[in-house]
Amino acid sequence: MEVITAKSAGFCFGVKRAVDTVYELSGGEKKIYTFGPIIHNESVVDDLKERGVGIVDDLEQLKDLDPEDTVIVIRSHGVSEEIYNTISGLGFEIVDTTCPFVKRIHDAVLNASENGEEILILGSADHPEVQGIMGWCHGPVQVIENVESAKTYKPMSDRPITLVSQTTFNHKKFEDIVEILILSEYNVNVMNTICNATLTRQNEAEDLASRADVMIVIGGKHSSNTRKLYDICAARCEHTYFIETLDDLNLEVPKSVRLVGITAGASTPQKLIEEVQKEWKN
Repeated sequence: MEVITAKSAGFCFGVKRAVDTVYELSGGEKKIYTFGPIIHNESVVDDLKERGVGIVDDLEQLKDLDPEDTVIVIRSHGVSEEIYNTISGLGFEIVDTTCPFVKRIHDAVLNASENGEEILILGSADHPEVQGIMGWCHGPVQVIENVESAKTYKPMSDRPITLVSQTTFNHKKFEDIVEILILSEYNVNVMNTICNATLTRQNEAEDLASRADVMIVIGGKHSSNTRKLYDICAARCEHTYFIETLDDLNLEVPKSVRLVGITAGASTPQKLIEEVQKEWKN
């Protein structure tokens, strides 16, 4: 039996940068809190907790903290302009690990909306990255997630529209939605803001899944980009499994397995990927 792991599986640049920053800050003189879990991976979050790193989930919780000895880390997903300015206004030191690709979207929607354009975001409305992007729009903004909602989409105004996407959006779905909007003859300026790491990971996963007898997708249950990888793989490989830890590897798989493919989301540590790989090879 052959086991192949996708080359791009695991931490992307933005996540690695954020996680490394928090580890470097932990154990210092000031108390470290991340605004929301630093990544969607419970083992990493638990490890940081043991190192004294806390989590605040909303602005209300900041009232219980002392700005004099507390550092607030903005995770790679980014936050809205209001949240950022509120944290800063309360006197907290901020370490901003917003992914540069996400920050580029913030700047784009801010400039476009201040120039009078309407903003359309492709992504999941309840995802923290999308909520952060919405928070930098100074005018009309809508979010659509799939082809069905693209077909019923109506602009909120007669302004030109700037379209951006969540950095981890499904590339094929992005193309399908853009085609629908163009055929609708809306005045849309399309910005493909899916990051290269996401596109590479999705393409590799699709290729590997099309050849594999069994496909293992590793990632946190709340990870949006891992869920997208699972959907891509499941469309190509009947026996595709979503696992979060080694404990989930007790799977019922076909007996005549020749090739097992492994991929992982952007918030999956390399150590876990290697452990899963080792289990299959044994």
